[in-house]
Amino acid sequence: MSWINDISNFLEDYSGVYPDNPNIDIFKDMGVVGDDFHEMIEKYSEKYHVDMSDYLWYFHTNEEGQSIGRTFFKPPYERVNRIPVTPQMLADFIVTKKWAVEYPKHEIPRQRKDLIINQAIVIVFIIGLVIWFIFRITR
Repeated sequence: MSWINDISNFLEDYSGVYPDNPNIDIFKDMGVVGDDFHEMIEKYSEKYHVDMSDYLWYFHTNEEGQSIGRTFFKPPYERVNRIPVTPQMLADFIVTKKWAVEYPKHEIPRQRKDLIINQAIVIVFIIGLVIWFIFRITR
């Protein structure tokens, strides 16, 4: 059984765009990026019972939102070359029930220093607000 029509309908239901080419890049050509891409992959995995244990998100999509920490340290998706995900790939993985992308050798730091900087900025901001509030009520 060919799963390409089913996947094309799944992608259209999800994104509103029907992929008329089975080799279209879902990220670049269909505009399914960031959180939408993550959610689409999760729904795909659940619906078609595909084992995603070998899936490395940062090769296929980005993250949404601005990040001050990104100015100093690259997030994972900026440290690797993006690998397109196509409807044909998704259809093929339904048959094997396993995400089967061979990723190139790469090294991603264990800690996300970009996120640590963002968290530190939020903490400093909150502490500043608390100090300002305490100063205002004790005047």
